[in-house]
Amino acid sequence: MGRIPALNPPEGEVEGMLSSREVIEKSGISRATLNNYIALGLIPGPVVRNPDSPSDPARRLGYFPEFTLQRLAEIAALKRQGLRMAEIARRLAGNAKDGSTKPAAEKNGAAVKDEGRGLQLTVDALDYPAYLVNNKFEIEWANDAAETGIFSTADDHSRGLSSDIADRNIFRLLFEGRANAAANRDEILCFHLGIAKNRLSKAALLTLDAHLEGDRIEELAEIYDRVEAVTSRAVLDTEVDFAERGAEPDRYNLYASFFREGIFFTYVPVIADVNPLMTLLSRRDLVIRDLLRHRKPYMTPLAVLVADIQSSVKICAELPPEEYFELINQVWGTMEPIFRKFYATHGKHVGDGIVYYFFPQPDCSYVLNAIQCASEMKAAMHAIDREWRERKNWANQLLLNIGIDEGQEWFGAYQTPTHLEFTVLGDTINRAARLSDFARGGAVWATKNLMTSLSSRERDVLDFGIRRQTEDGGELVTPSTYGRISNLADLDDPKNLKLRDIGVLPVTEILNVEQG
Repeated sequence: MGRIPALNPPEGEVEGMLSSREVIEKSGISRATLNNYIALGLIPGPVVRNPDSPSDPARRLGYFPEFTLQRLAEIAALKRQGLRMAEIARRLAGNAKDGSTKPAAEKNGAAVKDEGRGLQLTVDALDYPAYLVNNKFEIEWANDAAETGIFSTADDHSRGLSSDIADRNIFRLLFEGRANAAANRDEILCFHLGIAKNRLSKAALLTLDAHLEGDRIEELAEIYDRVEAVTSRAVLDTEVDFAERGAEPDRYNLYASFFREGIFFTYVPVIADVNPLMTLLSRRDLVIRDLLRHRKPYMTPLAVLVADIQSSVKICAELPPEEYFELINQVWGTMEPIFRKFYATHGKHVGDGIVYYFFPQPDCSYVLNAIQCASEMKAAMHAIDREWRERKNWANQLLLNIGIDEGQEWFGAYQTPTHLEFTVLGDTINRAARLSDFARGGAVWATKNLMTSLSSRERDVLDFGIRRQTEDGGELVTPSTYGRISNLADLDDPKNLKLRDIGVLPVTEILNVEQG
């Protein structure tokens, strides 16, 4: 299950080379064994390109130098002499016949030099299967070795992960992929379920994926009942045989390491040196940074919260620069624990504004999380306002205007070598931003779309509605109602021109949230 080191090289690089299918057919070894030899450095990693035949169902194929067959014959001869793979690896690994057989990490620049410590392993340099699952046990990132060696099927080794995060349930993929035919299939499932049991109730686990078949659900329920919940946050491991039942053993150490962002699983051949991986996992900051940098964009349901300080230009003009920065940093610093409490992901800051994303969670509503978060932000801002009024003895009121919307959008990241910024593409964030512009007086506004995505029980903890002016100049709140932006604001007023693109959007004001 070795990693594929390069994609779509120039056409000339595969002339006179053998496809992975040809290598397997001519040598008689399994794909798992081939990948194991790559991971051990016994043969060079393949170059990968689209197949020559347009009718070939594979999306990409690996190609190997012709001498690969000779090397495989040498390995087979040494095995017949009774040598163990560890001894064979010591004899042959690094005995390159061609300059192109450098380790994949060196070829791709995926390992990095660390001053005084030599070459260090990185996530991108892992030659064996690895993947990250989130708290709903959906795969957020997987390398090529995992996609082709674990989640692909026997008749479709080119299968890739869906771009829709909802289709990446780890248990469904283990059932559907090569892992389902492994000799230690049950051990692989038990290892994952023991970790899941500490995070998910049985009901939550069994309802995560609507596409799981009945017999699979029953099997998961049975395993869930008999495994012990894993409470330790230390690196866990177990040994599994990934070969098909009755075939030559293909043993791996399966590791799980824990991060705030999810659980990172890696499959390391039992005869491989595990020290570089342990060194990598000890640098938690590097692991998460690498995983987030290499995570592909995916489609996901989410709620978006956008907040802006009202009259920030006026406040900026009235405060000395150092005090204005102090104020903004105080606002962001105060809100950060609230965002963590409600599982929010930081988005792009626009000026002194705040953008956060709320994703589906296993045992709570991500939409209600966004609303409750906004309510607590509002209360926290009142405390900051009181502090600054006493300090500055001014008439300014510090208010945070908040807009929230819900939808299904593409989530990804913009990045440079030194910067990573999460972003959402689509109308959801645009509507939330416009609602934040529309809100005044520290109000929280939400779209009707977001409100109707809540269950009736969740809506029962909310007071929401539309404030309307009475004829005598008073104010009347019509509860549990919505209004269109065009009926709530004068869109002909120049200051409201940017609201025109949401003029027909039905919205409501969140007036109060009952604290559970």
